[in-house]
Amino acid sequence: MLKRKQSSRVEAQPVTDFGPDESLSDNADILWINKPWVHSLLRICAIISVISVCMNTPKTFEHYPPLQYLTFALDTLLMFLYTAEMIAKMHIRGIVKGDSSYVKDRWCVFDGFMVFCLWVSLVLQVFEIAEIVDQMSPWGMLRIPRPLIMIRAFRIYFRFELPRTRITNILKRSGEQIWSVSIFLLFFLLLYGILGVQMFGTFTYHCVTNDTQPGNVTWNNLAIPDTHCSRELEEGYQCPAGFKCMDLEDLGLSRQELGYSGFNEIGTSIFTVYEAASQEGWVFLMYRAIDSFPRWRSYFYFITLIFFLAWLVKNVFIAVIIETFAEIRVQFQQMWGSRSSTTSTATTQMFHEDAAGGWQLVAVDMNKPQGRAPACLQKMMRSSIFHMFILSMVAVDVIVAASNYYKGETFKRQHDEFYLAEVAFTVLFDLEALLKIWCLGFTGYISSSLHKFELLLVIGTTLHIYPDLYHSQFTYFQVLRVVRLIKISPALEDFVYKIFGPGKKLGSLVVFTASLLIVMSAISLQMFCFVEELDRFTTFPRAFMSMFQILTQEGWVDVMDQTLNAVGHMWAPVVAIYFILYHLFATLILLSLFVAVILDNLELDEDLKKLKQLKQSEANADTKEKLPLRLRIFEKFPNRPQMVKISKLPSDFTVPKIRESFMKQFIDRQQQDTSCLLRRLPSASSSSCDHSKRSAIEENKYIDQKLRKSVFSIRARNLLEKETAINKILRACTRQRMLSGSFEGQPAKERSILSVQHHIRQERRSLRHGSNSQRISRGKSLETLTQDHSNTVRYRNAQREDSEIKMIQEKKEQAEMKRKVQEEELRENHPYFDKPLFIVGREHRFRNFCRVVVRARFNASKTDPVTGAVKNTKYHQLYDLLGLVTYLDWVMIIVTICSCISMMFESPFRRVMRAPTLQIAEYVFVIFMSIELNLKIMADGLFFTPTAVIRDFGGVMDIFIYLVSLIFLCWMPQNVPAKSGAQLLMILRCLRPLRIFKLVPQMRKVVRELFSGFKEIFLVSILLLTLMLVFASFGVQLFAGKLAKCNDPHIIAREDCHGIFRINVSVSKNLNLKLRPGEKKPGFWVPRVWANPRNFNFDNVGNAMLALFEVLSLKGWVEVRDVIIHRVGPIHGIYIHVFVFLGCMIGLTLFVGVVIANFNENKGTALLTVDQRRWEDLKSRLKIAQPLHLPPRPDNDGFRAKMYDITQHPFFKRTIAVLVLAQSVLLSVKWDVEDPVTVPLATMSVVFTFIFVLEVTMKIIAMSPAGFWQSRRNRYDLLVTSLGVIWVILHFALLNAYTYMMGACVIVFRFFSICGKHVTLKMLLLTVVVSMYKSFFIIVGMFLLLLCYAFAGVVLFGTVKYGENINRHANFSSAGKAITVLFRIVTGEDWNKIMHDCMVQPPFCTPDNSTYWRTDCGNYAGALMYFCSFYVIIAYIMLNLLVAIIVENFSLFYSTEEDQLLSYNDLRHFQIIWNMVDDKREGVIPTFRVKFLLRLLRGRLEVDLDKDKLLFKHMCYEMERLHNGGDVTFHDVLSMLSYRSVDIRKSLQLEELLAREQLEYTIEEEVAKQTIRMWLKKCLKRIRAKQQQSCSIIHSLRESQQQELSRFLNPPSIETTQPSEDMNTNNQDNAQPETSSQQQLLSPTLSDRGGYRQDSTDGGKPQRKFGQWRLPSAPKPISHSVSSVNLRFGGRATMKSVVCKMNPMSDAASCGSEVKKWWTRQLTVESDESGEDLLDI
Repeated sequence: MLKRKQSSRVEAQPVTDFGPDESLSDNADILWINKPWVHSLLRICAIISVISVCMNTPKTFEHYPPLQYLTFALDTLLMFLYTAEMIAKMHIRGIVKGDSSYVKDRWCVFDGFMVFCLWVSLVLQVFEIAEIVDQMSPWGMLRIPRPLIMIRAFRIYFRFELPRTRITNILKRSGEQIWSVSIFLLFFLLLYGILGVQMFGTFTYHCVTNDTQPGNVTWNNLAIPDTHCSRELEEGYQCPAGFKCMDLEDLGLSRQELGYSGFNEIGTSIFTVYEAASQEGWVFLMYRAIDSFPRWRSYFYFITLIFFLAWLVKNVFIAVIIETFAEIRVQFQQMWGSRSSTTSTATTQMFHEDAAGGWQLVAVDMNKPQGRAPACLQKMMRSSIFHMFILSMVAVDVIVAASNYYKGETFKRQHDEFYLAEVAFTVLFDLEALLKIWCLGFTGYISSSLHKFELLLVIGTTLHIYPDLYHSQFTYFQVLRVVRLIKISPALEDFVYKIFGPGKKLGSLVVFTASLLIVMSAISLQMFCFVEELDRFTTFPRAFMSMFQILTQEGWVDVMDQTLNAVGHMWAPVVAIYFILYHLFATLILLSLFVAVILDNLELDEDLKKLKQLKQSEANADTKEKLPLRLRIFEKFPNRPQMVKISKLPSDFTVPKIRESFMKQFIDRQQQDTSCLLRRLPSASSSSCDHSKRSAIEENKYIDQKLRKSVFSIRARNLLEKETAINKILRACTRQRMLSGSFEGQPAKERSILSVQHHIRQERRSLRHGSNSQRISRGKSLETLTQDHSNTVRYRNAQREDSEIKMIQEKKEQAEMKRKVQEEELRENHPYFDKPLFIVGREHRFRNFCRVVVRARFNASKTDPVTGAVKNTKYHQLYDLLGLVTYLDWVMIIVTICSCISMMFESPFRRVMRAPTLQIAEYVFVIFMSIELNLKIMADGLFFTPTAVIRDFGGVMDIFIYLVSLIFLCWMPQNVPAKSGAQLLMILRCLRPLRIFKLVPQMRKVVRELFSGFKEIFLVSILLLTLMLVFASFGVQLFAGKLAKCNDPHIIAREDCHGIFRINVSVSKNLNLKLRPGEKKPGFWVPRVWANPRNFNFDNVGNAMLALFEVLSLKGWVEVRDVIIHRVGPIHGIYIHVFVFLGCMIGLTLFVGVVIANFNENKGTALLTVDQRRWEDLKSRLKIAQPLHLPPRPDNDGFRAKMYDITQHPFFKRTIAVLVLAQSVLLSVKWDVEDPVTVPLATMSVVFTFIFVLEVTMKIIAMSPAGFWQSRRNRYDLLVTSLGVIWVILHFALLNAYTYMMGACVIVFRFFSICGKHVTLKMLLLTVVVSMYKSFFIIVGMFLLLLCYAFAGVVLFGTVKYGENINRHANFSSAGKAITVLFRIVTGEDWNKIMHDCMVQPPFCTPDNSTYWRTDCGNYAGALMYFCSFYVIIAYIMLNLLVAIIVENFSLFYSTEEDQLLSYNDLRHFQIIWNMVDDKREGVIPTFRVKFLLRLLRGRLEVDLDKDKLLFKHMCYEMERLHNGGDVTFHDVLSMLSYRSVDIRKSLQLEELLAREQLEYTIEEEVAKQTIRMWLKKCLKRIRAKQQQSCSIIHSLRESQQQELSRFLNPPSIETTQPSEDMNTNNQDNAQPETSSQQQLLSPTLSDRGGYRQDSTDGGKPQRKFGQWRLPSAPKPISHSVSSVNLRFGGRATMKSVVCKMNPMSDAASCGSEVKKWWTRQLTVESDESGEDLLDI
């Protein structure tokens, strides 16, 4: 009998079901509705319904008439099924009544709406069949909601293993973030829309022929190609002779004919800005603006638009999705399963009966023989030789398949050698599969997923070699063999498994994307299928291709423009919004989800991160131990230390040679002694030399040690008992305070995070220093004891981790010491070591001079050398920039920049060989670089020195650039043939800007970040090349020779493709003119040619790989798709769509994910845990935080106070923001002098300006001028308002175009203030600004690379003839135009077409072998390497670094109260309190004000003085210690609070944790000493007061009166005695105030190891060393006179003739108890009086 084993899994989380409630009540009279098969049937019917609506179009019925009746039958059947379901649910639930009625359930309402749409569609189809309603009528739009029924098929999976509230919060939070970023995007769209309207306006001026008549504009009246022009003669493009510049709108063209893109008004402008921000078609807009307006205006507008909108703002969406997905991944980890728990699919499990009679699952050993093959074959099958042989055969098969090419139409493929080779390989791999099945058995074989894949390939390739199936779709099985080669590289295999192993997330996302495409294609199909003259949405395949094209962004603007022109001007805005929303979701959210999934797969588990941190630290320590190979080469030579022969020494024997290093010791010591002697000669009172000081200090230490040893034996006896007793007392006191009712009657409030973290650290230290037995008391329960024990174990593990960290640090130090020792040994034993060029001595004067010159730099000290306080320098940023590099490097940076500027003036027509002015810059660069290299070589050496010039790749690059420049300067070739060595030298000379990378340290860091992730980028490249190879091989075998066609579309057969024909010319892509009757488009006669497409073909694997690489960049794939569909067949369109989907959704996002992951790893954030990452985010947030600069409210309730309340009210701020938006709306149309609308708009702007003047005036009155000026936002508002007032004056005085321009600029400047008035916009803008700041050097590096490629492009393609995309706007004739073209290529705008234009070869160009500037031909190989390398480096790597920086900085905005260590409310509260304390608004306060500031803090940053006085003192002392008592800044205090508010054990990294703990230990010790010092001062004051009181006159009179009274009352007896001194002292003691009896003064500390001693041999005598004690008196006192004692901590104060009473019972135990009482009061801060002693504020 089977027994169930207990599951080892934890209890599952409660399942939250967002799907429909399909389990109705069991007592329902309709039973079939609850059947599972019914639910499955209805889900299948939902998919059938989507298929039916996809077939329901007029064009589909026209091509396949029976489908009309088939869809009608399907819809009828579905209608009955869903109607029956709806009626049954209404019957069971009720329609309206009840809590679970039909109309109250959202899913039921959705189902009912779908049933209604189905009824409407069915009725409409009946009318269409009866021809009552035309099939092309708009009534078909009623079917638009029907595709949404697809949700029914997948809503069953809306169940999550998390509470509903948590999921709701996650979704709500994510929605808010996406909405906020959408508002941010809308802000920039509105900003650039306003700028576009005011800077450009309309693009309606074109060059037309002189005979063009208004209202009769045709294609033949336009220039070829259509060209925009400018009305102004000094700017823009001027029409050639025979043409004139006319406004086509004035000539009678409608808006639909002119196109919808432009900057006519704000709506069209925002539409155009979004198109440009998608990086699709933006460059043609820029060219139109260049022709119509000044060139600088167009460059500034469009380049900044691409940078901010396309590269920064839109990438914030990726950051939102990544952060949201990371949170969802953490929450849904149980549902998806962790990566570490993923078991291999090759492991098989089976039931096995155990000894108890139960059954359990056990793993089956796959290596165990299971088949019937002999043992020798099984051994051979498992051997690595057999495995490598099979993989090598796979590699040979891939190479053979890649060698296939098109051999012509007459070649018989059945007898092809490639076919025979494929048959041989197929037989070989079939035998391999049969052998494995024989050895493992069929069951054991198919149990492995890898074997299943191999078996599928075997079956597919076996069918493929059948002659009729050869070169068919079965070719996929042949080319997929290359996937088996992944097993060759373990790193590649591990990387592939890491990306695609957890396939549930990626697979779910792919299914979601496919479903979204199907639904949106069906909706668009029903929306536009009836539109005439629009063939993109006539059938479902065409609609799917159009929506997929929008998803990939390739040509999506063309799809939208064609649809807008077809639907007409009325519905164009609605259709534009529809396409923009779909594009926004598909490209910004959907693609970001793929990046988020890949990043999640690359993420390490939390338990591995700290381990990798330790391993990384160990690896760094190991690498620092060894010297570089160029220095270790000296170890191969024998030791030859430099020897010195001693002369002038009288001796009878020969004196041997002595090492020079040995003699230098005595020479240096003699020099030191001489210098000491010279310093002592002038006066005897001057300071002695260092040697005498050291000897005196050592002597004092020796005496002190002897004294300590002499007294140690006396005090060591009771010291351990005292410490143990004190620890017990302290813990008992703390426990008593927590358990007693001392807190009763006080309102319960939440403890601050500072207090919580302080007590956590105190508990850790008590656990670290105390034993477990001392901590446990009798009253604790068993659970408490267990918890304490676990805490102790945990803290001991943490202590062990500390020791490991310290060992790693020691290892690093030892490695550095070993390295230094090795260098010193080489320096001593090898005379040529560390000698530049083996000539210049190590300490030669010339070398020292060179060192001074090379290493001199600007060093502005930021701290005071005496106090250590930070100096507030006004130009500290400029000082940091000057100190970035040395003076020599600054000179070379300036020289290099000047040289690059000189190279920008070079062109093929103005060469440096013929321009003396350009040669000057060349000579200057070479001369300065020669001086620089000589200085650096003489100072640091060339190669075999520790700091050699050639010690890394940067040094090699410097030497290479110098040699190339020197050779070119000496040669200066006058004739440079194309593809020659001289041209190669000129191309290498273009690497000169890369010198900046070597000279600037931050630029070198950028290079390291690029190359540090080379391994992962290389693996991604291998995967993409494998994908391209698979599809290229398939394309060659299926499309080779089939893409060629006659250029005359009317000719089909190749035999008929001869002669000439007239081809039409494309005049314009923007205008939508219609041909009139009898009109022909412009054209010319060309010969008929049978040829492949111009830019691609699949005749061999090389061309196919190039075509697929272009397709992988999502450029040109639409053209490839259309050609394949038209020339091969529509079914083959699936080929290119599958490749684009895999390449776009997975391949390109892999690049993004890998670059972001490598960036995080280089920044150190990839290995950070969640707490550590939050701490890094907190530190970044604190760096950005600034004081409020807001003056406090006036004290009185006068006029200023009321103004203050008004200006700070939220309603006032919102009103001002609305007014700013209202004024910005006035710029919706262009302000033109000739337009009559401009005058009223400007007048309204004047009114708004006066309102803003009133606002500024109110703020100045409320805050005072000084307080108003403190805020930067107020300064900006004042500046804009002042400009507005100036504009108002100039406007009414001049009233011309310049005043209108100034008014528009003032409104735009004010529009920027919206960001400061909205919190979300402010934080997002701050994220973008911080990202720009951090990516400054990345942007500079990108520009330098672009500059190098621009110089090289001028040399390679400067004279290439104009083609399809090389024209007067885009060419390489100069460096400036080349930079523009390369910036266009960075955005991917038709880069492949530019590359093919630069590949032009004869006979399509004119070659010239003498010089390259006389030919107009291109360079095929050069263009291929040039453009492909540039696009990969810039577009795939550098731009993704910007995405990584934005993702890193977005956490500043994304983090909320839950995952912040310090929330925004905490920071805001601190800013307000700082604003109260910092009355001068300087951002700096004195140290003594920090105590006042800490007392004012409330909430989570509050310090309770009743509970945490010790924490308060620690914080105050940390601030005093920071700058040696100097002023502290805003960030100093905030940083201290942040360290005190986090658990440093969890949040800080290893090195930072050790440094912080050491600092806190030091602070605790110093605070303890200060406490003891203050206590002793109090003691001394009280003793002095007591002594003065005893010596006062009043006391003497009182004593004499008391003696007389006692003599009167007690007459003297026979034996009279004088009152003793002891009795007088006793009376004095009794006369002390009550405070003396309440607090008893004892020895200060146990750390003195001698403050109190009680020896058994001394009887009852107390030992007095550091002070005196006064304990309660006893009946029988014993007097002890005490001599004067000098207090250790009390300064120079002494006590003389002080008498103290001691208890005769004062043994060791009683004295120890008194010490314990004092420590209890001091450390637990129990009494009020001790608190005053501790706290001196």
